[in-house]
Amino acid sequence: MRKLIYLLLLVPIVTLSQEKVEGIVLEIIDNKEVPLGGANVFWLGSKVGDVTDFDGLFEVPFEEGRSRLVISYIGYKPDTLIVTAPRKIRQVLSSKGALDEITVTSRKKATSRSFLSSQNTINVSSAELLKAACCNLSESFETNPSIDVNFADAVTGVRQIRMLGLTSPYTLITIENIPAIRGARQAYGLSYIPGTWVESIQITKGAGSVVNGFESIAGQINAEFVKPQTDDDVFVNAYGAINGRTELNTHLNTKVSDKWDTGLYLHGNYRGVKNDKNEDGFLDTPLAKQINVMNRWQYTDAEKGFVSFFNLRYMKDDKQVGQTAFNPDTDRGTTNAWGGEIDTQHFGFTGKLGYVFPEIPYQSMGLQIAYSNHDQKSYFGLRPYDIKHESFYANALLSSIISDSRHKFKTGLNATYEDYDEAVEGIDYDRTENSFGAFFEYAYDDLENFTMTAGLRVDKHNLLGTFVTPRIHARYTPWDKAALRASVGRGKRSANIFVENQSLFSTNRSISILNTGGEIYGLDPEIAWNYGISFLQGFDVFERRADVSLDFYRTDFQNQVVVDWEDSKRIRFYNLQGESFANSFQVEFSYNLAERLDVRTAYKFYEVKTDYLSGNLEKPLTPSHRIFANVAYETQVNKQTGGHWKFDLTYNWLGKQRYASTISNPVDFRRTEFSPLLGTFNAQVTKIFSSTFEIYAGAENFTDETQDNPIVDPQNPFGSNFDTTFVYGPIFGSNYYLGLRYRI
Repeated sequence: MRKLIYLLLLVPIVTLSQEKVEGIVLEIIDNKEVPLGGANVFWLGSKVGDVTDFDGLFEVPFEEGRSRLVISYIGYKPDTLIVTAPRKIRQVLSSKGALDEITVTSRKKATSRSFLSSQNTINVSSAELLKAACCNLSESFETNPSIDVNFADAVTGVRQIRMLGLTSPYTLITIENIPAIRGARQAYGLSYIPGTWVESIQITKGAGSVVNGFESIAGQINAEFVKPQTDDDVFVNAYGAINGRTELNTHLNTKVSDKWDTGLYLHGNYRGVKNDKNEDGFLDTPLAKQINVMNRWQYTDAEKGFVSFFNLRYMKDDKQVGQTAFNPDTDRGTTNAWGGEIDTQHFGFTGKLGYVFPEIPYQSMGLQIAYSNHDQKSYFGLRPYDIKHESFYANALLSSIISDSRHKFKTGLNATYEDYDEAVEGIDYDRTENSFGAFFEYAYDDLENFTMTAGLRVDKHNLLGTFVTPRIHARYTPWDKAALRASVGRGKRSANIFVENQSLFSTNRSISILNTGGEIYGLDPEIAWNYGISFLQGFDVFERRADVSLDFYRTDFQNQVVVDWEDSKRIRFYNLQGESFANSFQVEFSYNLAERLDVRTAYKFYEVKTDYLSGNLEKPLTPSHRIFANVAYETQVNKQTGGHWKFDLTYNWLGKQRYASTISNPVDFRRTEFSPLLGTFNAQVTKIFSSTFEIYAGAENFTDETQDNPIVDPQNPFGSNFDTTFVYGPIFGSNYYLGLRYRI
């Protein structure tokens, strides 16, 4: 019961308790009550309802005149409850006999979409994250078709994500709804978040909520960390791979008092093996070591309506890249061998305080604060690059209703401070950014088939000026188990051109900034509109649940900092003169093919074009066509031991990708116009011995697909033709790993 109270009180930081019926649906497994995700909860004779989330929680609007609430799930006896007033419900479903042996994990959907939310949001649970080794957040999207993962270059091993055909800077990435991966952390920040710390991920397509800021253009990715109160007391995850990478994660959680819980989360990884499978003289994967520590505190006072989280983080990450013969002690700053080091330290603090008014349960307040100090010192060959970024963020919000629960609102103020100390090859690009903004977001629910969220914010920024950011999302249910959504929104951001394009330092291209008199690097800010429409339909095939979704989004840039790679001897940055847009279409199909057997497939089409100085061209290394497929199967759980097996197979296929022009290179160092087609397979098998112990083994790219000659002129890394950025696929080839998880 305490867990239910905590979960319901946690909501005010993002939303609030209104005139509604809410609660939790449970089932009995091994004589224990556990949450049941994916159960249907709806008013009898209507389309108004909800589907329980990964923790079994639901909420449905209360309506006068309706009193019968139906709770159902395949294989369980449906329950009909008499509900005549808004209240909290705790309901345990009973099994229909033989299906009693099905485990909760086999029924929970690892990835789900809401039929009721006005925003197009994909919810990814910890069960989905465990389908891959998931060593850090950048590797958590391999089994999700909404996010594309690519390598940025051939030496650093950095994985770059794309959403709606646009790179990660156009996506707002938050940790528990606080902006996190931005500024100096943009290039490597996702790899600094261990996968075991993540409880769930929410992926929202299109411009996000105005509550979270003005920068979101393509969408928002929010990661929720595990909570000390509900996480295992002790959790250990050990991992090792043939590419030389070893990793250890440990969680230690304890209850300090009735109101305080704390957790200590430790992560370390190390790679000391030099890999050069393609024999080009360069490391296929960088040498690396990282230590990452988080201390998390949770305060819960259910009687007075308070819930708070406080996090302290420290991270140190060191990488060595370049030729296998490179020794930093003797070769740094020389032409003996080409190599580099990327040494990063990060310290951060975040705090969240939520309060529900005891006498006014539909009204709540929240306060979010964050401080970050990020210091990267690096060099690539003879090219030094250092950046120190200190930032502060504060957001205060109030949530309530207007007249009744159909009309809700959130309003508040936020402030940011960003101080950049940046040095590029001896040239300083220091700057300070600060902003102050106010927002108002209105949500309407007709309690039947239409919901809408409309938001507006006004910000005053010392370098971007004063501007308005409007956003709107709407959802309509034309018939049963359907959701038609539309959205439109504006985003504005300052481009951190060197952080976001650090792969340029692993080339010998000169840097050219075509100054237009702007406030940041002499460039004007980026401004874009995003328009989207999506349709989700759920249905049954042979009494098995299935759903199909179709999305189309278009991003139109009013202004953009164009990153121009079309001259192979230099990289140019300049403001857009003409047109730049990104069209994204996706169709996804999910089906429970058999008991404990789930299949997901997706096809994506991208059209991303920009007016460069040399003409209108497709964005380099962005495939127009992608195909995704995932098959997941679990065996039946042993009722006595809890033991069972899990199997997962993922396929990713990429169409051809345009290379940036190399026509000015000598013939031997030119690339073709397009890359070859590419398809890769990943697989993982997990053996769960009991509720406390499991082992897993996996294979990444087990068909050993590799890119030929990923580096241009690797024999002469200090020459003018050297370039490591023409990467469209794997470099290392197949990788096999083994790991274990232990929990108490």
